[in-house]
Amino acid sequence: MLPDNWNEFTADQRNSWLRDALKQDLSITFTKVDGTERTMPCTLRADALPPQPVTDNKKPKIHKPETLSVWVLDKNEWRSFRVMNVTSVERLRAF
Repeated sequence: MLPDNWNEFTADQRNSWLRDALKQDLSITFTKVDGTERTMPCTLRADALPPQPVTDNKKPKIHKPETLSVWVLDKNEWRSFRVMNVTSVERLRAF
């Protein structure tokens, strides 16, 4: 499902493409920092995310194009990965 020119994408382009693709549930395979491979069922669908906590002194998040935080469907937790280490993306049928 990755574009043919995926290897030519910058970190910012990969981050943007993945954010758009994660409007549906995906299985993303990437190489972890320790060199092992991980396949993670994840999403950024608004209806699948946990409610945002209400806080008065919320600091704005700094955009880091080299990493992406996603909601992991099998763990029900937020996790992140380096976008330059993504090797495969597949659409999940149902979770």
